[in-house]
Amino acid sequence: MSDSGTKKMALIASRGTLDWAYPPFILASTAVAMDMEVQIFFTFYGLALLKKKLDAKVSPASNPSMPMKMPFGPKALQNFDMPIPNILAGNVPGFEGMATTLMKKTFKNKGVATVEQLRDICVESGVKLVGCQMTMDVFGFSKDDFIDGVELGGAATFLEFAAESDIQLFV
Repeated sequence: MSDSGTKKMALIASRGTLDWAYPPFILASTAVAMDMEVQIFFTFYGLALLKKKLDAKVSPASNPSMPMKMPFGPKALQNFDMPIPNILAGNVPGFEGMATTLMKKTFKNKGVATVEQLRDICVESGVKLVGCQMTMDVFGFSKDDFIDGVELGGAATFLEFAAESDIQLFV
C-alpha cells in the first residue's frame, strides 16, 4: 500500500489486438472502481489502443491458444468440432475479419462493453493512461493520434509508479 494508504495497480499493455485489448481496460476499470490508483503503460503494439479510431482485430495467427471450436458466433460454428490448425486459420483470407466480427457480436449479445466503452470508463474514472514515448518515436506516432488525456512517458515513468504499486501486471 502506498504512503497515502491507497492501493495502486500498474499495468503494461503491449498488444493491440481485440482479444488483448480487453484485459487491461477491464482490470483497470475494476481496480479504479475499488478505489485503487491505476496506471496503464501502453508500449509497442499496445500503443494502438490509445488511437482515436480504434480498429483492433482478433489475430488467430498470433494466438496459438485460440480455441478452434469457437465459443462465439453462430451455433453451427460453436458446434463445429473439427479442429482447424492455427497456421491455416491465420492464413485463410477473411478469417481474421470473420473472427473479429463474431467476437464483437457475441460480446454485444452477452452485454459485454466494447473496448471503446471500457477505455472511456477508464478515462472518466481517472485511470492514468501513459503512452510510451520511445514507441511513439519508433512507429512515427504523434500525440495528436491519441485520445485526449493520454500522457507520454518512458520506461522510467512506468517503473517509478510500478515500484510503489501493490499490483503489477503485464497483460
